[in-house]
Amino acid sequence: MKTDSPAPTAASMSREALAGHFDVRPGYLSACVIGVPPREAVAALGADLAAWAEGHREPGVYGAAVERAREAFARLVSVPTDQVAIGSQVSVSTSMVASSLPAGSEVLVVEGDFSSMVFPFLVQEQLGRLSVRCVPLEELAASIRPSTTLVSFSLVQSATGALADADAIIAAAARHGAATLCDTTQAAGWMPVDASRFDATICHAYKWLCSPRGASFMTITPAFAERLVPVDAGWYAGDDVWGSCYGPGMLLAESARRFDVSPAWPAWIGTAPTIELFASADLEAVRSHCVGLADELCRRLEVESTGTAIVTWPDADGSGFAALSAAGIAASARAGRARVAFHVWNEPADVDRALAALA
Repeated sequence: MKTDSPAPTAASMSREALAGHFDVRPGYLSACVIGVPPREAVAALGADLAAWAEGHREPGVYGAAVERAREAFARLVSVPTDQVAIGSQVSVSTSMVASSLPAGSEVLVVEGDFSSMVFPFLVQEQLGRLSVRCVPLEELAASIRPSTTLVSFSLVQSATGALADADAIIAAAARHGAATLCDTTQAAGWMPVDASRFDATICHAYKWLCSPRGASFMTITPAFAERLVPVDAGWYAGDDVWGSCYGPGMLLAESARRFDVSPAWPAWIGTAPTIELFASADLEAVRSHCVGLADELCRRLEVESTGTAIVTWPDADGSGFAALSAAGIAASARAGRARVAFHVWNEPADVDRALAALA
């Protein structure tokens, strides 16, 4: 197989066709922790490792993979390519936003949200630069006020699977002149995401987007980009990447690339073909499939559905997670709750497996 060839570009690949690119063992219910690479990524990474071992790898190959991934991610989340920056971790991009806010800014965050969307702002609060308010997810929109500078939240909550009311949050932020920063890490890949609705979004691709860890994306509207300082600027943020290796002259890219973080090269070799697959898929069909399985498990466990691909329930003593693990089911435990996740490769039999393990 020619591993450098892009995936089909028509955004009409069926759920079944997308699932056919994965070789995932039955009972893998942990995409919310770490995704599983498609065959294209496995082949590309293997070929890259072999070429590297032979001393036949040029840096330009990695740069091309980054740009393939950037363009595919832009299509995936419905933004222009020049509004996409690449990174390594969610916390790095969040920290750049946090450090860019004017002194005295008020940031609104979600109680129990993933720490990468909270800690960078708390650090700035400890430095005396910002004030941070923390509210429950269901109160987020109503808690935005004229003094709020930025609302930081995850579209899908990691610990509970709860889906944020993006419409209400965006509307309230607009009324009060607040900016929105949305983490789509637990959403992109199993549901359609329109990043253009937010001032900025951040997404690490190693979960639902099934890419190697170390490849993340940030989308930034031009207006919001003007308010940010590229504090992590390095050679890859330069207008001419290969001409930006030495100082002191600095000419940063005019697009969102000025916020790029130097890429971990091998990670992008696996990321490019994977993001192209997801960008070519019918994600409405993927959402229907994943939520359908999750809802069926909720019904049979008699727990409330979140309307997402993630199912969690109270498991303070860890017995539920232990039972799933003992049955060979890949699950997770977070915040005193057992957690499973249904992705494109899962089938109704996985619901039965989980129920049998918990019986």
